[in-house]
Amino acid sequence: MELSNTLAARAYSTSRPATSPVAGSDAESILGDMAQGFATTLQQSETAAMDAMTTGSDPHALVQALAQTELAVETAVTIRNKVVEAYQEILRMPV
Repeated sequence: MELSNTLAARAYSTSRPATSPVAGSDAESILGDMAQGFATTLQQSETAAMDAMTTGSDPHALVQALAQTELAVETAVTIRNKVVEAYQEILRMPV
């Protein structure tokens, strides 16, 4: 019984940092990293599409790049919608 409790505690301690906020970094750098990752994903997808159209490279790589781009765009739109929703909620607050 002691062994399973120790394993559970170890599993919790390794998964906990993934859910806790990043210590020592500000929101600006986090958002900057996210924007850079988004731009990189779009650039890689565009490069894969150009390669597939001009040189006839691997179509599987093209489909994978397009799926990653679709996920990145959907994530960006969801974040934008949440920010707009929060802004509208703040505007509705009585002063």
